[in-house]
Amino acid sequence: MSIPDRASVVIIGGGVAGCSIAYHLTKIGVTDVVLLERSKLTSGTTWHAAGLVGQLRATRNLTELAKYTAELYRSLEAETGQATGFRQNGSVSTATTPARFEELKRGASMGKTFGLEIDVLSVGEIKERWPLLRVDDLVGGVFLAKDGQTNPIDTTQALAKGAKQRGARMFENTAVTKIRVERGRAIGVETCDGFIAADTVVLCAGMWSHKIARDIGVAVPLHAAEHFYIVTEPMQGLPGNLPVLRVQDECAYYKEDAGKLLMGCFEPVAKPWGMQGIPDDFSFETLPEDYDHFEPILNAAIRRVPALADAGIQLFFNGPESFTPDDRYYVGETPEVRDLFVATGFNSIGIQSSGGVGKVLADWIRDRRPPLDLCDVDVRRIVPFQANRRYLHDRTVESLGLLYAMHWPYYQYQTARNARRTPLHDRLVAAGACMGETAGWERPNWFAAPGSSPRYEYSYGRQNWFDACGAECRALRDAVALFDQTCFAKFIVQGRDACRILNQLSTANVDVPPGRIVYTQWLNERGGIEADLTITRLAEQEFMVVTSAICQTRDLAWLRRHIAAQPEAFCTVTDVTAGIAMLGIMGPRSRDLLQAISGADLSNAAHPFGVSREIEIGYAFVRASRITYVGELGWELYLPAEHCLDVYERIVAAGEAYGLRHAGYHAMGACRVEKGYRHWSHDIGDEDTPLEGGLGFTVAWDKPGGFTGRDALLAQRARGTLPKRLVQVMLDDSSERAPLLYHEEPIIRDGRIVGSIKSGAWGHRLGRSLGMGYVNDESGVTREWLESGRWEIEVACQRYPAAVQLQPWYDPKNERIKS
Repeated sequence: MSIPDRASVVIIGGGVAGCSIAYHLTKIGVTDVVLLERSKLTSGTTWHAAGLVGQLRATRNLTELAKYTAELYRSLEAETGQATGFRQNGSVSTATTPARFEELKRGASMGKTFGLEIDVLSVGEIKERWPLLRVDDLVGGVFLAKDGQTNPIDTTQALAKGAKQRGARMFENTAVTKIRVERGRAIGVETCDGFIAADTVVLCAGMWSHKIARDIGVAVPLHAAEHFYIVTEPMQGLPGNLPVLRVQDECAYYKEDAGKLLMGCFEPVAKPWGMQGIPDDFSFETLPEDYDHFEPILNAAIRRVPALADAGIQLFFNGPESFTPDDRYYVGETPEVRDLFVATGFNSIGIQSSGGVGKVLADWIRDRRPPLDLCDVDVRRIVPFQANRRYLHDRTVESLGLLYAMHWPYYQYQTARNARRTPLHDRLVAAGACMGETAGWERPNWFAAPGSSPRYEYSYGRQNWFDACGAECRALRDAVALFDQTCFAKFIVQGRDACRILNQLSTANVDVPPGRIVYTQWLNERGGIEADLTITRLAEQEFMVVTSAICQTRDLAWLRRHIAAQPEAFCTVTDVTAGIAMLGIMGPRSRDLLQAISGADLSNAAHPFGVSREIEIGYAFVRASRITYVGELGWELYLPAEHCLDVYERIVAAGEAYGLRHAGYHAMGACRVEKGYRHWSHDIGDEDTPLEGGLGFTVAWDKPGGFTGRDALLAQRARGTLPKRLVQVMLDDSSERAPLLYHEEPIIRDGRIVGSIKSGAWGHRLGRSLGMGYVNDESGVTREWLESGRWEIEVACQRYPAAVQLQPWYDPKNERIKS
């Protein structure tokens, strides 16, 4: 069979992800699908995967995808007639330390909100489920009954067979040499056997994805690493019904298979592979054994499972798998090229992810929009520099091992740092900053007191920076604090149609006089929030859009695509993030300080809230915007990066008289939770509407021309009470024993789970553990319903009384920010 001249969808790569996408496309009626595999199906990585099928992931939607994968694999053999080897034998995860046990129990509580069956196990119960295990030093564990394992090759073949039964065509030994792009769209692929035109191209090429994408100017940052496991000879007395075992404190996992035991690892210092590219002919090859590298893991495994000492090793395996800088895979349409989708970079969880990924990406390709909130794995989260090969090599040393490392709150990567630095970086370090990293930016998370070390000591409770953060928050409340916010993304939008296009995108009316700041959301057609940002009108035909660092690629792509959809429009957008520094001067004495060094009148009469104007500080012209993300009187200062040091030095020199203190992003995060300020990707996303998120005040319902998503919001408003709303949560306990809230802790009303926490922090200005999250009730979430319930938050399987309300806990009338 020769390759066709064209197809509706061309999939590059015949691993489990590519075959799953073909399977799901044909299942929803998209049958003109061609899959191209450079070698044989499953070659590269899929064929040697361990085949673990776990279900608990970091978010509800990713967990739902993993649950779907297990359900699919359970029925796939009956549907296709191809055996898969799937067994739903459950999994046990163990803890050797109290901290790991708390992590497991927090995960168990989170799993309850996702509908997972998770049992917390005593040491004795672990021994019952895994009799060969040494347990004398364990603290406890958890059991997930519906986890399991499968045969990766057979499962992939079953997916391929199902796809072909419904019309998909698959070509092995057909290498794609290049994706053809015209006018910003993927129009097909060049292969060793000729060109195939396509309406959609899907890149599922695993380790090869980075190079294929790079050749057309698309960033898909991933790097291969060596992954090790052993398979024993048949072991006498090895039970055949053992659940998958994870001993993450020893970096190891175990699974029984046909009377043998497979033991693999995710060691803390990994070995990147393929720095100069993956060989074109690499298919079912293995990498050289490295017993010295693997020996510490094996020795620990023999101590943990003593029967291994007498078992022969049938196979010592080393093969490559691809890893991403943040250990999350990529899915979705690329921001650089339309009609090019990716599903790649699976970080050793491709088997357990591929079923769900295939389903959502098939729907995404058909509908040209994601079927659910996938921001955690959306390819638009990356920034282009992350495709740098040296960066990827250096980060991969760490990222493989992080799969089984402690998943500490606020964990900061140790590798591939200092990629993006603001002009103030060295000054802030000298001032005691403990730097964290976001989207490659080095930014101060907190400032160590003189004589103390600016480094993290992690825990699930109050970490070593707790008091330093508290001091910053109190300075912000009582005097004035300085934030370096240069990492925020900044776009200049210009042209005679700039106002019209921005108004079409925005819920709020941005057709305001020059010098006004507008807080707004950008919505999809369903009313979901795609972006949360501010827009400042600089002139009649010029605007500045400011958004968070993590949204730089995503929001810029959203804006550019809406401009491109109107080719007759006169409108341009320029990313000026790197050239414009941004400082936050916040607190009740911010006005006094800025007036002293600028000579400008910053009174309420001359410079009210929501106004932006140019002032002079030192030798610079500075745009002073009166707005806040911390709930205090303050200004964001925008200035050319080359003037940043001059302005900073003058602020610091004059600030001493006003009690100025440096403050970091942990303080900003704590204060914004106290004030109920939303964070896109945590508290609001593309499945949440402004009405559900408590942001209805931004909506200009009757502005001329309307806005994207208006019809969906009107329909939601017409229905009356909302069955889902974002609420503010405060634990009753104000003592040091009060637990900290982080993410997805169950919210319980009258003994029943009705929602979960999305963001949490200790509110230093209020002295309480706080959070915000969504609650659900089919009859409508009203103030009366909230006030009539008995509320609790579950943390690590323990419930704590709490108060819940719609308005923020701190300064609900906005008196401080408008003082």
